[in-house]
Amino acid sequence: MKTSIIAIFLLSFALPLFADDHAKESPFLRTTIDLGTVVSDLDASVKFYTEAIGFKEVAAFHVPTDMAKDSGLTAGDTLDIKVLVLGEGDTATKLKLMQGIDSTEKSKNEFINSQHGFSYLTVFVKSTDDALAKLKKAGVEPIANGPVTLPENLDPSMALTIVRDPDGNFVELVGPKPTK
Repeated sequence: MKTSIIAIFLLSFALPLFADDHAKESPFLRTTIDLGTVVSDLDASVKFYTEAIGFKEVAAFHVPTDMAKDSGLTAGDTLDIKVLVLGEGDTATKLKLMQGIDSTEKSKNEFINSQHGFSYLTVFVKSTDDALAKLKKAGVEPIANGPVTLPENLDPSMALTIVRDPDGNFVELVGPKPTK
């Protein structure tokens, strides 16, 4: 899987940097993270995350060759990154998608523990029914027997639905048990 946390490389120069409320007592400027992932088909991934999951596309930015090479991000390839968000404002979750020259290998995740590295992302939804309807409209089916009720030690009023993005990465949707 060619997934990386591009946000860790702190290319936040492309987005405003503002401290959130928790950062005042923290060594971190922001206490939310951005997650970057290399995808095999940028358009298909943007479509999946916006139409099937509900992210909103807000920005794109370009990392020039010299910056990408000097920082160690690439061997000299430029990066064009699409930014999707859940929420609004400076502390919204950001998913940064990019397509690389050598990014043709899809995830080999059969299960979330099948390989090292980041294996899934979790999105908390207000309505599992609405999330399932959005997935169905986008032609995306839950895997296995989802949605499934969370166990007693977590929150049995909630359900877990797992889908795969176009590269095979897991996306968990956690929300109230479906009513239908």
